[in-house]
Amino acid sequence: MHTVVKITGFGTALVASFGAAYGLGNAVGPLTSEPEPAAHSRHTGDDSPDPGGGSAGTAAGGLQISEAGYSLELKTAGLRAGEKDELRFAIRDRQGRQVKAFQREHDKELHLILASRDLVTYQHLHPSRASDGTWSTPVTLPAAGSYRVFADFTPGGKGAKNLTLGADLPVAGPFKAAEMPGPSRTATVDGYTVTLGGTLRPGKAGRLTLNVARGGRPVTDLQPYLGAYGHLVALRSGDLAYLHVHPNGEPGDGSTRPGPGISFTATAPSSGTYRLFLDFRHNGTVRTAAFTVEAGVGVAPQESSPAETDGHAETGGTGGHGH
Repeated sequence: MHTVVKITGFGTALVASFGAAYGLGNAVGPLTSEPEPAAHSRHTGDDSPDPGGGSAGTAAGGLQISEAGYSLELKTAGLRAGEKDELRFAIRDRQGRQVKAFQREHDKELHLILASRDLVTYQHLHPSRASDGTWSTPVTLPAAGSYRVFADFTPGGKGAKNLTLGADLPVAGPFKAAEMPGPSRTATVDGYTVTLGGTLRPGKAGRLTLNVARGGRPVTDLQPYLGAYGHLVALRSGDLAYLHVHPNGEPGDGSTRPGPGISFTATAPSSGTYRLFLDFRHNGTVRTAAFTVEAGVGVAPQESSPAETDGHAETGGTGGHGH
């Protein structure tokens, strides 16, 4: 089945002495903070109103630092640009206790995303949890500015709901303003070319297909990465509303091929500009390709790309892929 993901919106609070920072262009590159820095987030949509401005049926949450009785507490007040440091945080329950029990999803108890306000710096990390419930991970952020920290997790316990909480993190240092890259449907990273097809539609499920090629040849031996051939995260420009997109199909299901195409189903919470980040694994390395798209603008999902002309069109399969 197709999994239509939830959307989590976040506020626009900025740190006064910082701003958007660090232009990376359309390709982020190999992930170096941890060998496996990819994916995880919400399961399926519900019919609750969207406080982030999206349509009903496009479930939202996480505009605040607290939701459903759980809160994100940053124990690290700030970082310095270009310096390796430790980011520490905890999830607290409604009684103020640090949460120690989490459900494992995509082989991880919690997935952490850091993004600059200009949406050109992006890191997807998997921190370690101490016995007292404190999470930590080494972090190096390239430029000064205001960043958003996203903690994506499901608490332990029957019937627990997946949550994404967010908080702002200031990064000190010499500041240079940067602009988010313009609309892009092709990204090059570390010798790979990734082409995006399909339309991100406001309030309505749509199919996205990303085709991976290297040296002009389709890549047909992508490696499984946390239970999938690819993971896609989208952030809305302005308020950094968070959308985690799940692939259709999974390795070993009998129909999903290891490339060149990775198929996803996604619903945007509203019209607007989004920054998309695809994590994929090949030859033992996880790489991230980034795109800028306008919700509701794009090529038709059935339009063929060069990578699809050899019989591998829409190789993501038809089965749904959750956490």
